[in-house]
Amino acid sequence: QVQLVESGGGLVQAGDSLRLSCTASGRTLSSYFMAWFRRAPGKERDFVAAISWRGGSTYYVDSVKGRFTISRDNAKNTVYLQMNNLKPEDTGVYYCAARNRGADLDDTQYDYWGQGTQVTVSS
Repeated sequence: QVQLVESGGGLVQAGDSLRLSCTASGRTLSSYFMAWFRRAPGKERDFVAAISWRGGSTYYVDSVKGRFTISRDNAKNTVYLQMNNLKPEDTGVYYCAARNRGADLDDTQYDYWGQGTQVTVSS
């Protein structure tokens, strides 16, 4: 079992930055493909970014490319999402997820989820 805990969300203004963290316990994260998803108000949960086991490959939804950066520190069992130049449309609950198989951007294919952290961007 892997327990994931997100942190770092908050209320910010458009153009500001936030860094989300996802810390795991129970097992080392080094063997898991990791991703961030978000659920905007009234919408389904969507893919945001993902990273391979050692961080060699990263994936982003088009709307965040150039603004968000996903990274991981396996020694700290933590995955990060650096979010710059935030926009109101980035508002939502951000979830960290892990899967112990190959790359996949479909949220139904993930084994473990955190409880989510709220990000609110005001205009």
